[in-house]
Amino acid sequence: MRKILYTSRWYILGLLGVALGTVPLWGSEYLVFFFLLFCLYLALAQMWNLLAGYSGLISLGQQSFVGMGGYTMAVLTNYYGIHIWASVILGGLFSTVLALFMSLFIFRMKGVYFAIGTWVFAETLMIWFSNWKYVKYGTGLFIKPTAPLTMNEIYYAAFIVGVGSVVLVYVILRSKLGLGLMAMRDNDDIAEAMGVKVFRSKLYCFLISAFVTGTTAGIIYVFQVFIQPYNAFSIDWTVKLVFIVIIGGIGTIEGPIVGALLFVLLSQGLAEYFSVSMLILGAVAIGVILIAPKGIMGTLQGKLGIEILSPRRK
Repeated sequence: MRKILYTSRWYILGLLGVALGTVPLWGSEYLVFFFLLFCLYLALAQMWNLLAGYSGLISLGQQSFVGMGGYTMAVLTNYYGIHIWASVILGGLFSTVLALFMSLFIFRMKGVYFAIGTWVFAETLMIWFSNWKYVKYGTGLFIKPTAPLTMNEIYYAAFIVGVGSVVLVYVILRSKLGLGLMAMRDNDDIAEAMGVKVFRSKLYCFLISAFVTGTTAGIIYVFQVFIQPYNAFSIDWTVKLVFIVIIGGIGTIEGPIVGALLFVLLSQGLAEYFSVSMLILGAVAIGVILIAPKGIMGTLQGKLGIEILSPRRK
């Protein structure tokens, strides 16, 4: 069974990709909405997993790039009339510049101090944007595209970043950079002694994560039409990503795929119970951790050897 699954994995993945890419052709409006959310959360979760699961960089400040990407897109479309998709890409680039600036400070830290450092940056940005007249303080901005967008256009943008994030992580992990990242995760000092450029590898990983996260955030706020600092820079974004990656399986490429699907299913099912939804999601996370400490895909890989997208080179 395992051999059959391994040899036919590309056919299975190809069929799943075609099915996901053609949802607007055969699915209902709700299915388009559902899989749009899935693709967006998948892209965000893959980037957090690349940092925490493969590089040992546990970030609590991914919302910095969510907010920067969203606000860049909103400002460029509102004030300068730049095309919406060009603004989304520029949002990713501005997030990359922010990550480069953050790295000057937080890369001097390790472990929990690194995590706290990223969170402090996000909180600082929230306060700054909430008191910045240029972006209308905390009242927020409406997104005003230069031309009307259809749901299908937004869906395919989400599809590109969702599937693209999986392909990107797979390619990175099977490269020399990926080998260095995984060596760093296990032990920085030994990795450096073996010739890994630790600082450079961390920086590349951090910048890539920031770009994809900022670009994805732009698409999220194109869909939501409105952006506010208290939402854009909220730690809720990182909490969701941690939930997705932990239940799916941290340190696996398939984990965020499974986790994102389960998260969207649960969040949609609990939409009517907003006041207790986070408690229920927390209970689900605890249950998964107790039953499968390595997450769903991590546990399956450990017990059954099922590894569809392996970062290891033969």
